[in-house]
Amino acid sequence: MGFSLAGRVALVTGASGAFGRHFARILHGAGARVVLGARRPDTVAALVAELGEAAMAVALEVTEEASIAAALDQAAARFGPPGILVNNAGIAATRPFLDHDVADWDRVMQVDLRGAFLVAQAVARSMVAAGQGGSIVNVASILGSRVIPGVAGYSAAKAGLIQLTRQMAVELARHRIRVNALAPGYIATEINAGFFETEAGQALVKRIPQRRLGTVEDLTGPLLLLASEAGAHMTGSVLTVDGGHSINSL
Repeated sequence: MGFSLAGRVALVTGASGAFGRHFARILHGAGARVVLGARRPDTVAALVAELGEAAMAVALEVTEEASIAAALDQAAARFGPPGILVNNAGIAATRPFLDHDVADWDRVMQVDLRGAFLVAQAVARSMVAAGQGGSIVNVASILGSRVIPGVAGYSAAKAGLIQLTRQMAVELARHRIRVNALAPGYIATEINAGFFETEAGQALVKRIPQRRLGTVEDLTGPLLLLASEAGAHMTGSVLTVDGGHSINSL
């Protein structure tokens, strides 16, 4: 009970990114055996070596059903079927709406929404077949409920993912599968460090009531709450972690 994940198997998609690496370490630290899904498994080889025998890497292209099925088969053969999914894979295309071409739109929708749907559906089916319930955590964003210029496709995809989370929660509750969304605000990573050192980046930080960026460590408690039995009566929830940014009208 509580926050322990001992005996559980967790799949993390997008495991090569900053969020995915952190999520994998946290789930492993709580006792789970962790399956790291990445388009190129070599990009998470060092993390697998760090975590040891309770971790494995699988090639996973979230937009392709055959790749998802193969990854789940590999996971089941070694650890058993996942009882936890952290649906984390995602991309963004940044450009003004008037210049946001259909190729960018389709690419973001394919990964952020279609990919999340396909992985969640495949894992949920395996959970139903196993008859042991489970927890699905869809990694959304505060941009699923508010907007900033330049990320039309990303915001639309994350809004869709939040609504998909609620739909799944209603339909899967009878199978003892909980589905929630984690909605981070602006989190400092190696990818965005340069922007937040600029004048525009610093101005954005000043609009966050806590006057700081989040860190991946700020996502630790919320992730464990949603993944573990500590959140046993939570489903269909959107857990926002943004320092108050989404409630600030300034």
